[in-house]
Amino acid sequence: MHSMIVVGFFAWWYGAGWWQRITTVWGKLVSVFDYFSIDLLVRTWFAPFRQISAGAVDGPIGVQIRAFFDRLISRTIGGIVRSFMIIFGIVALAITAVVGLVFVIAWSLVPVLPLLGAGLAIVGWLPW
Repeated sequence: MHSMIVVGFFAWWYGAGWWQRITTVWGKLVSVFDYFSIDLLVRTWFAPFRQISAGAVDGPIGVQIRAFFDRLISRTIGGIVRSFMIIFGIVALAITAVVGLVFVIAWSLVPVLPLLGAGLAIVGWLPW
């Protein structure tokens, strides 16, 4: 009877339990990717910042030149701001991926730790 409980525990731990942890980590990765909207930032990388001076301008050449430089400056600011956000998003995604990988690996080791501790206690190893 007791062996069935232990077998059931390990079957769940390394089956459905492990799959739940992987799904949780994947959900966090998707959440970070969505939070930073990296795909949208890349698609609109050099779009005018907050659509400042984004429209076409009619009028004398001086007004058109000024509008051109306004758009150029706005696109430059947009490119810089989006570049920083893309970099921050990629760093956050990488950190989340590493932490998630450690979490999934640690999940697989947790049931073995009591056995490892008992084995180390039998051989007389002390952590201090």
